[in-house]
Amino acid sequence: MKFHVMTLFPEMIENAMQESITGRAIKAGHIELSAVNIRDFAENKHNRVDDYPYGGGAGMVMQAGPVYRCYKNIEESIKDGKNPRVIYLTPQGKTFNQSMAKEYAKEENLVFLCGHYEGIDERVLEMIVTDYVSIGDYVLTGGELPALVMMDTISRLVPGVLNNDISAETESFSDNLLEYPQYTRPEHWMDKSVPPVLLSGNHKKLAEWYREQSVIRTALRRPDLLEKAELTDKERELVKSLLAEE
Repeated sequence: MKFHVMTLFPEMIENAMQESITGRAIKAGHIELSAVNIRDFAENKHNRVDDYPYGGGAGMVMQAGPVYRCYKNIEESIKDGKNPRVIYLTPQGKTFNQSMAKEYAKEENLVFLCGHYEGIDERVLEMIVTDYVSIGDYVLTGGELPALVMMDTISRLVPGVLNNDISAETESFSDNLLEYPQYTRPEHWMDKSVPPVLLSGNHKKLAEWYREQSVIRTALRRPDLLEKAELTDKERELVKSLLAEE
């Protein structure tokens, strides 16, 4: 998996991705990162990439030319004859979720386009963008933080990135349920004890407890997710009783 990020702030992308799990994954060669500065493709002495919008209005708009030349440079560097998926980070896009992350993790190359100012000239978006994606219904100063959020999420699903690949299969949203509560040492802390089942060593009971706690937590915190979750009749009755108490 190689991430290509078209940005005005490459160091912001590089510094964040070099830390923690993604940093180790890059060093190990499980993922690659290329942050490309759009300003390098400006054709003026001041490396300016924005201009006033036609029709008036507040703010500036990123020009089509530098963005397009930046993309073509990335496209040529891939050299596999395929047109890569280009993700434009915008509040107008489809809201990012775990299912989308799984889909993107199957790609060999992903290109992220980070906008700034009031946006990017529509003409270049029509030419190169394949996916319009948002990380939530709010407005940020640029697309770098959404790109980092997406790359972090996608990276966890790339084989070899996590030390324990099973953890990716049991985390929140993996089956439209939130993850069960976690505990570690000491066994007793401030009058609170670890649930006895976790000390039992009984794998069947552990699996049942994990599942039940995931269903309970989802019902109480994110009941909207249950619409897509596959529940047993017993679990549906449990959810019904929990919601009735709310």
